[in-house]
Amino acid sequence: MEAALPGGCAAWGDVTRLRLGVVLLLPPGVAAEVDGLRRGGGDPALGAIPAHLTLVPPVNVRPDDLAAALAVLRAAAAGSPPALALTVGPAATFHPVTPTAFLAVGGSLHGLHGLRDRVFSGPFERRLDHPFHPHVTLTTDQPPERLTAMVMALADYRAAVTVERVTVMAERRHSNGRRVWTPLADAALGPAIVVGRGGLPLELADTGVPDSEVQARLAEGGVTFPAGCRVLCARRNGAGVGAAVVRLTPPCGPYGARGVLEAVVVDPAEGRTGVGGRLLDHAAALAAGAGAARLEASPGAVDDDWLAALGWREPDDLPRPAGRWRPV
Repeated sequence: MEAALPGGCAAWGDVTRLRLGVVLLLPPGVAAEVDGLRRGGGDPALGAIPAHLTLVPPVNVRPDDLAAALAVLRAAAAGSPPALALTVGPAATFHPVTPTAFLAVGGSLHGLHGLRDRVFSGPFERRLDHPFHPHVTLTTDQPPERLTAMVMALADYRAAVTVERVTVMAERRHSNGRRVWTPLADAALGPAIVVGRGGLPLELADTGVPDSEVQARLAEGGVTFPAGCRVLCARRNGAGVGAAVVRLTPPCGPYGARGVLEAVVVDPAEGRTGVGGRLLDHAAALAAGAGAARLEASPGAVDDDWLAALGWREPDDLPRPAGRWRPV
């Protein structure tokens, strides 16, 4: 199956190579706070890349090696604990080596270094000018006096963050000509869920940024990945064989949290191997973890007869009924 590049080839410029990096993105609340500090420090990269901790600096990867690179990402994530509890702050500087101010990183450094060592291999391996020093960049290319002032002003800054995903970022050319970095794929930290051991083992994982192979699998089923959804991926021997799209919404008004199944696609060659049912079970577990009492199927998105055969119920008098639903 061809792995299409998100946004089309034109958006990526010279597709004889991809410019990739591996990062830990900061959670939204802390990221917004750090971006405010970056704005105050005049960071030239603000708006071109989100607040992050770099594991693998920019490296050129051939498109033919993208699948291997993403396999490295998933294996590295699987060898990590499910979450890394980190701290960012206080501010420091790399001056006079480089004119950069940054937030120091502490906390689960053993787990962080282990993740970095595992992902720094294969297509992601590259020559480094400096040893790995975990940090969150605040600003670059600033005069020494400005760096000193920023470090002094943020001497007491501290923020606790919990990171649960590792992300591959890709550089692309924006329509205004500026180079920007956007997420290409991510992987949840922690051991992969494997079902069917001893028979036809199937690896299940969920992502907020589906890789190009999964996007292509969804496209084959006529599904466009909706922003804000989670995608559950099924892989066998490293190859994508199915995917499910789930929308999770937090409690609103008198209603509780809601899980909606938007689509399920399975490789025709996997017919009658139970991939679809495994994806539905994983989707139900995801909805339950978000606090939903049931998982609804978006009307027309999934075959009702198939869901009925799997025990999904007809609409009833519960609020906001969908085509069919199952308790979770």
